[in-house]
Amino acid sequence: MTGRLALVVALHEMVDGQEADLFAQLISKEELKTKQGKPYYRVAFRDAGREVAFPIWNDSAWAEACKSEWRLGSCYKMRAIYRETQYGPQLDIKKIREVGESDKKEGFDEEKLRPAARRDSAAQFAALVELVQKEIADVELRQLLVDMLETNRAAIVVFPAATRMHHAFVGGFIDHILSVTKNCLFLADKYTTQYPQLAATLSRDLVIAGGVLHDIGKLRELEPRPEGAAYTAAGELIGHVLQGRDMLREAALGRKLDPELLLRLEHIIVAHQRLPEWGAPKPPMTAEALLVHFADDIDAKMEMFDAILRDEPGDGPVTSARNGMQQKMYRGKKK
Repeated sequence: MTGRLALVVALHEMVDGQEADLFAQLISKEELKTKQGKPYYRVAFRDAGREVAFPIWNDSAWAEACKSEWRLGSCYKMRAIYRETQYGPQLDIKKIREVGESDKKEGFDEEKLRPAARRDSAAQFAALVELVQKEIADVELRQLLVDMLETNRAAIVVFPAATRMHHAFVGGFIDHILSVTKNCLFLADKYTTQYPQLAATLSRDLVIAGGVLHDIGKLRELEPRPEGAAYTAAGELIGHVLQGRDMLREAALGRKLDPELLLRLEHIIVAHQRLPEWGAPKPPMTAEALLVHFADDIDAKMEMFDAILRDEPGDGPVTSARNGMQQKMYRGKKK
């Protein structure tokens, strides 16, 4: 691919109407039909800072290549015009081919096309282990948590926390878990101080442990792929909530963990989604489970809000509703 547009531009830096050469990874390819029954593909390309999804119509010059040649997870060099439309960002592709070894000379690096945590995952893992060792008073529970973290360390530091909605990037799992656990620590201390009667029934240890383990089942529910996380067979059939309880029970075998403590921790995992439509078999029925649910929910929502403000094109005061929260968000006036 040569010519007057030899300079390669990052997809996330392109502006409306700009034509440029760029590298991007194909992360989605769905075969769909219009209301009139005409087949087409909806594809999505991304780099580390932007995802662009758009249709490849059946009469497009790229229809056959899309169907038979474009492969999920593969990286491409293309020449395209970036457009911001009423349907969201789109690419008008002029040329496209799969990347080759020679493209490294022009700056191609597959890792640069994958969204990743903005914080060091290894450092966050170490901070989580340190928090557990410092804040969990119960010796058996503390050792259980440390052992589960260390056993799953390799996965924890690289896994995304979800396929799409929030923290769906390399290192997103530990980013989310550490943040939720810090929320749990804050909330446990706040409400036991604010409501002294809670201190007799609310276990600070359990709230912190729930923050650490509430999503542990995602290590079995998901598997990282080049194009992003995908559900395993167990993830589709069982989900992360019940698998998280299974992982806790497996790790607790042979330990001298108080049965009541274990039961209440299982309940936190089972109930942390709160609503049946979100995948919760039970609603939060203990103060600890309620705090973990909201600690988790606010962290997910704020990550989604940040992504909307960061990634949605345009600079008007209000975003569109085409986002994970399915509503317009106010970004404020530019200063």
